[in-house]
Amino acid sequence: MAAIHPTALVHPDARIGENVEIGAYSIIGEHVEIGAGTRVGPHAVITGHTRIGRDNRIFQFVSLGEEPQDKKYAGEPTRLEIGDSNVIREFCTFNTGTVQDAGVTRIGNDNWVMAYVHVAHDCVIGDHCIFANNASLAGHVSVRDYAILGGFTGVHQFCRIGAHVITGIASVIRQDVPPYMTVAGSPAAPHGINSEGLKRRGFSVEAVSAIKRAYKTLYKSGLGLSEAQGMIAAEAASQPELQELADFLAVSGRGILR
Repeated sequence: MAAIHPTALVHPDARIGENVEIGAYSIIGEHVEIGAGTRVGPHAVITGHTRIGRDNRIFQFVSLGEEPQDKKYAGEPTRLEIGDSNVIREFCTFNTGTVQDAGVTRIGNDNWVMAYVHVAHDCVIGDHCIFANNASLAGHVSVRDYAILGGFTGVHQFCRIGAHVITGIASVIRQDVPPYMTVAGSPAAPHGINSEGLKRRGFSVEAVSAIKRAYKTLYKSGLGLSEAQGMIAAEAASQPELQELADFLAVSGRGILR
């Protein structure tokens, strides 16, 4: 059975899983689904068409599933979907999607989201990401697995952040950031690869060396983007870790941070 504080306002049509905890004065809306084992702290507001998975830890004063901050929004039943085993700290705000995109904002599994993080409409976040305090994503941003956003990082709408990227504090991201990179600054600039993070995640010495060579091809060789992209794609045939980078470069919409 769920443990719901008597001061919490839980709509009778909300779907609450087994062993869910809901703290004092929290508000849970009509179209909300909360999976088994999730804990919601006091004074949280979870509304909209929001589905939350299992074993999440949601701290006090968060706002999840509120309307998107988009002037085109006209009340459509868009969604917020949150996976399993995420930690969402105080004062975070996650909005639902818009019909101009897929209509859903999606957060994966095992993410660590620190205080005051904003995830705007239609963002897609993978698994095992870390967002430090006050990181903010504008609309339609995608963030791949194992990315780490430093505190106060701001990401422009429609940008993509590749897997295993790390950003420095107060970075301003205005273009796509390819996988494996370390970036920092305002506007952000590349500063090598996230070699320490890759080692911690079990990348072999050979794989890290191949990624370093690809970084030099992309940023230090003086080649044009299309030429560098072709060389990386060719090397990916024998270095599978580079396929992630090659695929990312092949579909960049806003251009890459360079």
